[in-house]
Amino acid sequence: MKSLVIYFSRIDENYFGGAMRYITKGNTEVVAEEIRDITGADLFKVERKIDYAKDYRTCIEEAKIEQRNGELPELKNYLDDISNYDVIFIGGPIYWGTLPQPMFTLLSRLNFDGKVIMPFSTHEGSGLASIVRDIKKYAPNATIKSGLAIVGSNVYQSKDKVEKWIKENL
Repeated sequence: MKSLVIYFSRIDENYFGGAMRYITKGNTEVVAEEIRDITGADLFKVERKIDYAKDYRTCIEEAKIEQRNGELPELKNYLDDISNYDVIFIGGPIYWGTLPQPMFTLLSRLNFDGKVIMPFSTHEGSGLASIVRDIKKYAPNATIKSGLAIVGSNVYQSKDKVEKWIKENL
């Protein structure tokens, strides 16, 4: 089976269990790369055309407004065809209870009919939030497997958890 990881990940200032710190690789990107290393999947990083603010508080306010208004922001690059893939891993950090809006920009353009979808998130207390339900809106004719939630501050110790999730669901 050919696999693809579609993910959004953010660098700059991030929240880690009550404290802020700057990072040069986003938490979700770490997990996406682990999935790639385990499965041999291709990676597609979703990037907003205009980046969110570098500081965390401004970023989450931007994301909140975007979500409240149902905005689908422009992306730097688009993926238009996933027909060659059987399994699609879809992940991102939890922003206000779901995936960041740039993910929905991309998901709204793709046909997931007949695909197996493996949702995952990075978070600091939100778990999967509503991402499974929200992904189903864009992929009603896909098989959506159990999701995986990784605490962002633990991503560098998550490989065993990721591997177990993949083995249990594929």
